[in-house]
Amino acid sequence: MSKKFAEYSKFDLSNVNKEVLKKWQDGDIFHKSLEIREGHPSFVFYEGPPSANGMPGIHHVIARSIKDIFCRYKTMKGYLVNRKAGWDTHGLPVELGVEKSMGITKEDIGKKISVAEYNAACRRDVMKFTKEWEDLTQKMGYWVDMENPYITYDNRYIETLWYLLKELYKKGLLYKGYTIQPYSPAAGTGLSSHELNQPGCYRDVKDTTCTAQFRILDPKPEMTEFGEPFFLAWTTTPWTLPSNTALCVGPNFTYVAVQTFNPYTGMPMTVVLAKDLLDAHFNPKAAGLALSDYKPGDKLIPFKVVGEWKGPELAGMHYEQLIPWVNPGEGAFRVITGDYVTVEDGTGIVHIAPTFGADDDRVGKANGVPPLMLTDKDGNQRPMVDMTGKFYLLEDLDPEFVQTRMNAADYDPWQGKFVKNAYDPAKGEKDETLDIEICMMLKVQNRVFRIEKHV
Repeated sequence: MSKKFAEYSKFDLSNVNKEVLKKWQDGDIFHKSLEIREGHPSFVFYEGPPSANGMPGIHHVIARSIKDIFCRYKTMKGYLVNRKAGWDTHGLPVELGVEKSMGITKEDIGKKISVAEYNAACRRDVMKFTKEWEDLTQKMGYWVDMENPYITYDNRYIETLWYLLKELYKKGLLYKGYTIQPYSPAAGTGLSSHELNQPGCYRDVKDTTCTAQFRILDPKPEMTEFGEPFFLAWTTTPWTLPSNTALCVGPNFTYVAVQTFNPYTGMPMTVVLAKDLLDAHFNPKAAGLALSDYKPGDKLIPFKVVGEWKGPELAGMHYEQLIPWVNPGEGAFRVITGDYVTVEDGTGIVHIAPTFGADDDRVGKANGVPPLMLTDKDGNQRPMVDMTGKFYLLEDLDPEFVQTRMNAADYDPWQGKFVKNAYDPAKGEKDETLDIEICMMLKVQNRVFRIEKHV
């Protein structure tokens, strides 16, 4: 039996696409594919919802094509595949866009504009490109039920989530823990990784960095023959040094002990750093100079390598707390290993502040290193920096915690200081930063090897 097929004189994909779409629409094929499978085993698909406050892009076409493949495959396998579309109507970009268009800030909500008016404006804004999304959905032949979407601002959706959370809680599947979350003092909210990758979120800045000296408490014999022994660790955020609780070395790198002098104080010392980064910290021209010939102020500072070890051989060694403002408890101030350590820059030894870095938090937990936490006057565990971007005021902390776990006299001059000038309404970019203040304090204490500007 012969069957005729349409013949085409030229290969016009755009025209073919239009013909197929018209055939699907005229025959209501999507809905028929659901009707003829009523009563069959179901395969449920809820689309990870896009936000209609922005125009769709080519990446949405790619992602939706992949989703569509699975739904069509399951349909051909005989399943009833209900494909529910959704709209993501929450998020900081929506709020910031509305606030910018209305000329208000978060502080104005409830004052210049009511909460209800603000919410209504956000709901209008978040759905403003709905037609463009529906048009794209139709043109690309994506089968999904857009007539009955789930919408994340709908009370039915919100109450469903609270119900699910309640059920998880009743089953004992929820626990309280701490993770590292980006937080914006300016916006007064946490930030998602997606929001941190929005255009314009990053810019190059010149910041003060330092290579700090951590005095070793249980040095190996080769580290004890010349001056005091120190681990060297580089940081681009000196304001996190008061929250340090560990140092991390790479398990596959070689580390060396080097006899030399502090370039600022001229004091003799033995420092430990990665062998691969030796030339980055010591001038090769000084390699042959005798230590005994050095005079403070000499441009060429002599150095001598006296021992080397693999990273795991240093693990477990202890060091003196660099800035002893707060006692974090047992298990702190020791060397641990971590796969994420590199020798591309710095010293090959990473300063670990678990309250301010996701990698720091992860490797700290894996090795039983406590984060340096404060207890506020309401009994909450907090990092050293508050939600406005400044060191906690003593008056905002639990008095018993201050009395038993803090060196309040040393901490007192630093309380209330903003960690970045961008957060401080009284300071500009040209004013001295907290990073510089901390570096200068360490310089006086013979606890910093190098201070420099870094982009």
